[in-house]
Amino acid sequence: MIVIDNLVKTFGAKEPLHAVDGVSFTAPDGEITGLLGPNGAGKTTLLRMLATLMVPTAGTATVDHLDVVRERFAVRRRIGVLSDARGLYPRLTARENIHYYGALHGLHGDALRQRVDALLSTLGLEAVADRRAQGFSQGERMKVAIARALVHDPHTLLLDEPTNGLDIMSTRALRDLLLALRASGKCLLFSSHVMQEVTALCDRIVILGRGRVVATGTAAELVHATGEDSLEEAFIHLLGSGEGLAA
Repeated sequence: MIVIDNLVKTFGAKEPLHAVDGVSFTAPDGEITGLLGPNGAGKTTLLRMLATLMVPTAGTATVDHLDVVRERFAVRRRIGVLSDARGLYPRLTARENIHYYGALHGLHGDALRQRVDALLSTLGLEAVADRRAQGFSQGERMKVAIARALVHDPHTLLLDEPTNGLDIMSTRALRDLLLALRASGKCLLFSSHVMQEVTALCDRIVILGRGRVVATGTAAELVHATGEDSLEEAFIHLLGSGEGLAA
């Protein structure tokens, strides 16, 4: 479970930019929580703080009751992260990229090899498994990065635009995988611009605007509360009007 309480991240001193400005919400286990917001809303900054890559200016955040600042090394063992910067090693093959990250998390031997093989199969990467990552398509790089985030079977997943660059079949495979992870009781938090994906996958949605929570709720609740006909229209309504809803 992720619990965020009045989290703040400010950049600059003379003219401070409040990238995340007093954000509070909970992402429970066994659910998929979606972060929805325009560019610059604070989604990536928020995920980076949860991933212990940035230190909050104020407020607190915990992952499985572990503080992301004071217990950052323990948090890193509990999470899988797909960042906006995919960061594959170009001279390593797809298999080697995934294997390397599994080894960093303490996996070894047959258990690691079986885990890597299973992820290569699940994500449809067998054909490129032993090719160097240099020259991979955007979709291939994305799938390797997803496998790398999952290799150690983390309890909590932080995914920044996970379907970006994936074709229809790969997107469906990823959707099925995320639903299976949810069913196993894991906690998933992901950002997306794709309304269809958010509607199809998310148990609850947190809409961010200018670093603040504008609204929270299920897709149906947000649509009903705004009187609109779709999540996309509700999203535009909320950000355009500056209203806030708590569901």
